[in-house]
Amino acid sequence: MMRLLITGGAGFIGSNFIHYLFNKYPDYRIINYDKLTYAGNLENLTAASSNPHYQFVKGDICDAKILEEAIQNHQINVIVNFAAETHVDRSITFAGDFIQTDVYGTYVLLEMVKKYKLERFIQIGTDEVYGDRDGKNPAQEDDSLHPGSPYAASKAGADLQILAARRTYNLPVMITRCTNNYGPYQYPEKMLPLFITNLLENKKVPVYGEGGQIRDWLYVSDHCSAIDHVLHQGIPGEIYNIGANQNPEVSNLALTRSIVKLLNKGEAFIEYVKDRPGHDRRYAVNCNKIKKLGWCPAVALEEGLKNTIQWYQDNPRWWQKIKSGEFKQYYQKQYGGKS
Repeated sequence: MMRLLITGGAGFIGSNFIHYLFNKYPDYRIINYDKLTYAGNLENLTAASSNPHYQFVKGDICDAKILEEAIQNHQINVIVNFAAETHVDRSITFAGDFIQTDVYGTYVLLEMVKKYKLERFIQIGTDEVYGDRDGKNPAQEDDSLHPGSPYAASKAGADLQILAARRTYNLPVMITRCTNNYGPYQYPEKMLPLFITNLLENKKVPVYGEGGQIRDWLYVSDHCSAIDHVLHQGIPGEIYNIGANQNPEVSNLALTRSIVKLLNKGEAFIEYVKDRPGHDRRYAVNCNKIKKLGWCPAVALEEGLKNTIQWYQDNPRWWQKIKSGEFKQYYQKQYGGKS
């Protein structure tokens, strides 16, 4: 019987993964351990809250006492770590928060894996640790790391700790490195939900620079399926890249134009803003290793965009409440109040 501690389970990907697990493995016991920062939202898990196999524990992964109590009280044997500060823009201004949660928090979790001899630990990482990918060669799991932002550096630091813990203590750890996720419940500071909700409010969308940055867009349910494969079939000590591998590749501007078109808006709704410092131009990952576990993405980008737009259209109360609070101050500071 799996008794999982899902750290950061009230966030975007974590909450989607909890729903995914209950749909596929209704007998699993799931403890959602979340600090409830600005991006954590228990409304993401309303459907799971009445499940007798689900429980929420409020806690910081940096707080060893609360974390240890949760592991002991619920006899946890698996940890999947989604808990992280993740927004690149915020990391440029508040890098210390990212080091604290992403690096030190991962250290605390590894100490628990060692102390309680847990069966599995999966670190949810990012392709951003590889940095810019020039030319046509996608990143392989054993490539050197070249993080280009404080966020990417904090995640690279976490990965290196995990690999060291594997070598030193032989812990049952695995790392996944995914490309850009999108889908339901994503906090609207990220590009796709920001642009979708802005357009639904009849506001312009801010595109960094000329919009030529290349990203690979992975629908969140495909990411959840990939983590499932790693959880049940992955080999301890291994790293697994996860991506949609769009062909041809898609620039941020091309993706923006697709969203604008799907919402029946014109090019006048695209507003070019000053590029952020150190903005990586292209990410790309090789996913052959995880495909050998039997995984492949199922949701094409066009279908995923339509699904995502429909979700935000159907759930205005969810995102309007977010965008009326602290988010307003953040948006004004980040984009000069442009809309």
